[in-house]
Amino acid sequence: MRNPAASFRPDPGSVPDAPGCYQFKDAHGRVIYVGKAKSLRSRLGSYFQAWSGIAPRTRAMLEAARDVEWIVVDSEVEALHLEYTLIQRHRPRYNVRYRDDKSYPYLVLSTSQEVPRARVQRGAVAKGDRRFGPYAHAYAIRETLDLLLRVFPVRTCSQGVYDRARRSGSPCLLHHIDRCAAPCTGEVSPEEHRELVDGLASFLDGETKPVLDHLETEMREAANELNYEVAARRRDQLEAARRALEKQQVVTGRAEDLDAIAIHEDELEASVQAFFVRRGRLVGRKGWSVDKVEDLTTAELLTSFLLQLYAERDDDVPPTILVPVEPDDAEALATLLADQRRHTRAGQRGRPIRKVRFQVPQRGDKLAFLRTVEENAREAFQRTRLQRASDFDSRTRALKELQEALDLDEAPLRIEGYDISHLGGTEVVGSMVVFEDGLPRKSDYRRFKLSVDTNDDFAAMREVLRRRFSRLAEERAAPVIEDDGSPRRFAYPPNLVVIDGGVGQLNAALEGVADLPTDDVAFVGLAKRFEELWRPGQSRPVVLPRGSEALFLLQRLRDEAHRFAITYQRSRRAKALTASALDDVPGVGPTRRQALLERFGSVAAVRHATVDELAEVPGVSRTIAAAVKEHLGERSRRRTSDGAPDHAEGHG
Repeated sequence: MRNPAASFRPDPGSVPDAPGCYQFKDAHGRVIYVGKAKSLRSRLGSYFQAWSGIAPRTRAMLEAARDVEWIVVDSEVEALHLEYTLIQRHRPRYNVRYRDDKSYPYLVLSTSQEVPRARVQRGAVAKGDRRFGPYAHAYAIRETLDLLLRVFPVRTCSQGVYDRARRSGSPCLLHHIDRCAAPCTGEVSPEEHRELVDGLASFLDGETKPVLDHLETEMREAANELNYEVAARRRDQLEAARRALEKQQVVTGRAEDLDAIAIHEDELEASVQAFFVRRGRLVGRKGWSVDKVEDLTTAELLTSFLLQLYAERDDDVPPTILVPVEPDDAEALATLLADQRRHTRAGQRGRPIRKVRFQVPQRGDKLAFLRTVEENAREAFQRTRLQRASDFDSRTRALKELQEALDLDEAPLRIEGYDISHLGGTEVVGSMVVFEDGLPRKSDYRRFKLSVDTNDDFAAMREVLRRRFSRLAEERAAPVIEDDGSPRRFAYPPNLVVIDGGVGQLNAALEGVADLPTDDVAFVGLAKRFEELWRPGQSRPVVLPRGSEALFLLQRLRDEAHRFAITYQRSRRAKALTASALDDVPGVGPTRRQALLERFGSVAAVRHATVDELAEVPGVSRTIAAAVKEHLGERSRRRTSDGAPDHAEGHG
């Protein structure tokens, strides 16, 4: 067979013999694969060789590609960094994607705030906050945190609880049981509380000996002075600190920082485990799984993984990384991570910056530890393989069934679903959700505030589809509008559009796009009652078999579109209700209204605030505060006299 990429092969002389990154794009200009190369000319030439010499997974990418572009950089280090950036930006379907085995919890100190708090959190944290972990289980963090709060009684309450205690001047129960120093009521100053937070962070970082020595010294001094109450308190704190320390497994005999990475793989899938050791103790672990949609060696897979791992953990790059094999482009990768390490908090504390070193242990404790990590990777691989085999197969079957049932030219890899939501014809909104390869792509979701203000779903659907495909036509005409030169998300057309509703809603959608280019897009309406699929111009619906993967996929798409639409509609309704409560107050415009809501959080809280508290809000005088108090009090009395309950009105 002839190599299909030959149709867009660039002139070899036009490709520079220099390091850089290249991007393969499909017929719609969407980036489907990103790669890096020490020599772009040599690497790109390998894609245009005889078809028999190309790996099967690379063939699938080349069959979908219609163009290739490249970016020249000055060094291999820059190529590594650019490749990662491009993959994160475009999420190409033929590059490997690492998925967390689950959402791991962290212990987070919100050091970006004036009065930080400690909390258990999953996912990304705010810039400037400190995080520790990840931990395998949330209860393990909470047990450790409960012990350490006896030594470092830092704030753990939410912002609302903190503000309420500050207004009332009365600390909560945690202060009375010695689990919080109560910065909310001035029992300690913000500076003194920050010292407690720094002490907790240092302890979690592994600097435990100074804390234990200090507590033991204070305990003995208090006992010698016959101050037995203080001595008993220090004894309990010392015991709590030691118990928290016991929960961290000792890995190495020295107080060193390192990460251990292990991979278990076959030709199609891989499982990666990372264990994090600080000051010689295991402080966290995390697992990922990946479909090997591109042909990578273990060394190349390891490089790809390390780039992603330390982009996520850019505040915690250790000097030593234990690996099963030396990663591909090890020297460039070490240089990149060392440069990143210069910006970590360790460097900011004045510690000498050591170059990042990849170590393949051959004997001793580190080899035994890495084998433990490898065993965890092997067990995780077996678990995820059983689970994901059914998931991947079911998505493939669903797309194939849809292609056959709707007589499409190809499987609908991108499906868009649309729904309308309103409340009695008011606050009419529309939603667009996107599934790619059978999975939600939430970054491409869109919501629409519609101009229609009546109970007319057909008019609303016409407007939504017209706006979406008008934007598609505009961006196809001028696709390069992002700073990086890539087309915006709306420039990607769907293979299949699913309208929530029957023939009427489908016809309304088609009327909305009647004069727009949609030749390569299939439209169907999904009727709720019998789960029928209505196609344009067909008098009979397509009925998918009950229990089929295709029907299950469409139901999930429809439900997601409905959820997204109604969530947006409710948020707009809440904002309207919240705003209306303050609309008629003399002297309160949008700026003062927003300031009041930001300060108190809800209209109910504004209603219960005193005139003095209201006057503390910037821009609100005592005269205006009194007017707000009188207006909300009168409004509450009217509601009560009318027999309506006085519900709290939330800030949208």
